[in-house]
Amino acid sequence: MTMTTTGTGTGTSGVTLEAVRQFLHREARHLDDREFEKWLECYHPDAEFWMPAWADDDELTRDPHTEISLIYYANRGGLEDRVFRIRTDRSSATSLPEPRTGHNITNVEITGEDNGLVDVRFNWFTLYYRYQTVDTYFGTSFYRVDFTGPSPLIRTKKVVLKNDYVHHVVDIYHV
Repeated sequence: MTMTTTGTGTGTSGVTLEAVRQFLHREARHLDDREFEKWLECYHPDAEFWMPAWADDDELTRDPHTEISLIYYANRGGLEDRVFRIRTDRSSATSLPEPRTGHNITNVEITGEDNGLVDVRFNWFTLYYRYQTVDTYFGTSFYRVDFTGPSPLIRTKKVVLKNDYVHHVVDIYHV
């Protein structure tokens, strides 16, 4: 795997840090605007979405198949089902009034690259408003994004939620 710097240069395939940032901002905007169908288009059909839980020893769980996860979808089909439940009010986490979110992305780095598959790390925080209360969620995400096609697609997404306590069920739009 060819490593790149965190500057504004390009890796071996020519993917710039600015192109990565624009893609991440577009994905976040789709969540904030509740454009879930457009948000799904950011994901490869085989994309894995994983938010590990914190174990009792203050370490993250390592295997979504054998340990507890806060969120785990093995492919985009799981995300599509989640969006269906949000859209059809088949989820207590998204009943009316609909939540409002504002995603903020910082410290974007390209950490590796291999033939157009770009590894990205960034910090984020999301402001979440519902029931006259604002909550903050924050963490670090690790993506592998495929830049070889006509538009970038997320192949893997690992979200490390750093909140010690959350007031509500954590959902896809929180992170």
